[in-house]
Amino acid sequence: MKYKRILLKLSGEALMGNRSYGIDNDRLKEYAAEIRKLVDIHCEVAIVIGGGNIFRGLAGAAKGMDRVQGDYMGMLATVINGMALQGALEDAGIHTRLQSAIEMDKVAEPFIKRKATRHLEKGRVVIFGAGTGNPYFTTDTAATLRAIEIGADVILKGTRVDGIYDSDPEKNADAVKYNSLTFEEVFEKGLKVMDMTAFTLSHENKLPIIVFDMNKEGNLLKIVQGENIGTLVNIS
Repeated sequence: MKYKRILLKLSGEALMGNRSYGIDNDRLKEYAAEIRKLVDIHCEVAIVIGGGNIFRGLAGAAKGMDRVQGDYMGMLATVINGMALQGALEDAGIHTRLQSAIEMDKVAEPFIKRKATRHLEKGRVVIFGAGTGNPYFTTDTAATLRAIEIGADVILKGTRVDGIYDSDPEKNADAVKYNSLTFEEVFEKGLKVMDMTAFTLSHENKLPIIVFDMNKEGNLLKIVQGENIGTLVNIS
């Protein structure tokens, strides 16, 4: 294994599958099967999921909703997604813990760093819900923060494209893919990897990021085993 402990960042939209809203159970099963491959080789896995498939606070604010209220609603959506993924993982025979930045003891443990790392050491998959617990912060920032707190080796950002391009590959057939980039190159080229707060936090803590296609079978395992999949963003 190249990476012993990873933080997997998934968007809420990734859970929709071919739907336009909500959660696709087949997609959950696919992701659970991919994560199971990591558990089987004793890779320690933590996960942060967005909530955009259910509610996005920024979108609510654009329609006149109070931004703080909208962000808290978005945090609750991430807990719903976390519970859904937890169920799929447990159906696949994987021991899990869901921790929430907002206390809701009937469905999740409160986030406690030492408890999270102990779960990981015991081979449990830990899902972090409710973002950072604060409005105005994205789940990208939550993923970076949690990755640093638990001492993850890398952030694996699973998307529907196979890396970082110089333009949107879904709109431009001539878009060029980067196999690797430094943090400075991402800044200079104005590329969108994560929101600026998350990206700066990752840069300052020398935490590499790999952007890859989560929907291609086997990619997750190949990355952990050291294959060059997706785009690596690192110090040098």
